[in-house]
Amino acid sequence: MATLKEIAEKVGVSVATVSRVLNYDATLSVSDETRRRIFEVAQELNYKTLRERSQQARESFRFGLIHWYSERQEIDDPYYMAIRLGVEKECFDRGIELVKLFKQNGAYPIERMEALDGIIAVGKFGPKEVEVFAAGAKQIVFVDCSPDEHRFDSVVIDLRQATVTVLDYLLRLGHTKIGYIGGREYVDEETPIRDEREAAFYEYLYVKGLYDSRYVWIGAFTAEDGYRLMKEAVSGGDLPTAFFIASDSMAIGALRALHEAGIAVPEEAAIVGFNDIPTAAFLHPPLSTVKVYTEFMGETAVELLIERLTTKRAICKKVVVPTELVIRSSSEGNEKGSGR
Repeated sequence: MATLKEIAEKVGVSVATVSRVLNYDATLSVSDETRRRIFEVAQELNYKTLRERSQQARESFRFGLIHWYSERQEIDDPYYMAIRLGVEKECFDRGIELVKLFKQNGAYPIERMEALDGIIAVGKFGPKEVEVFAAGAKQIVFVDCSPDEHRFDSVVIDLRQATVTVLDYLLRLGHTKIGYIGGREYVDEETPIRDEREAAFYEYLYVKGLYDSRYVWIGAFTAEDGYRLMKEAVSGGDLPTAFFIASDSMAIGALRALHEAGIAVPEEAAIVGFNDIPTAAFLHPPLSTVKVYTEFMGETAVELLIERLTTKRAICKKVVVPTELVIRSSSEGNEKGSGR
């Protein structure tokens, strides 16, 4: 496939000029003869713009979507559901066929991967699963993990920076006894996944001399465990004045436990969650939380896969999507707006 550089060299203009002409930039000052020549050479070399390649993708691509969570788990923690919806929407808008691949009897259906142009794998995956996917499809984009950034494209969020932002905020409010309620996930039944939020929580507060292991409770990323772990925290008698909770689903359960114990939020215990699920703003009190652009992560994964297939890009990309702290009443007594 021809490149902009080849066209530019043949016409005798810059690459930028070729790009702007082919993308119909009305602000570009160039002669009609040069414009005509650029289009002639582009047609002669069979050059296609990114827009034309995307249109070509509408007609031919067939992607597989691998789910790490089951449908039941998605209901309990809608984080991955939102990513999946982003993938599905972008594929629908582009006319790309999407095949959903669920784990069956402990294994993914590799025979269904052979007819796919590429795979989008949403979740956390171990080395064995990665190799199974790689055997079924040459092009894979991982979302929410980056198992091998030298081989595969990935879309992730900066969990460490998000955690530091939350802790900076709570310290500015004057909190020095800060608790953490989080979850543990596994790539198989025995291998735990390192959670960067938990690690960053420890490292950040340890350096400041504020870390206390008694203020850390770990379970599963569910409302039920958020409720159970907060009840444990309350029964301990030495309750932190603020909590960073690693998912909004867990925060919902934690808020109920605090309410049942008669502990006022945020006056006696400030709460900051993670994900900014749609119900977060309608809780009582409205939940301060870290907003994650989950649907955008799914859309970006589709774009990366299309680009990899249409441009034959050889170098892998790792896209880090920023997060945003949204401040609501669960961490401050009066509504302060979005905090953006």
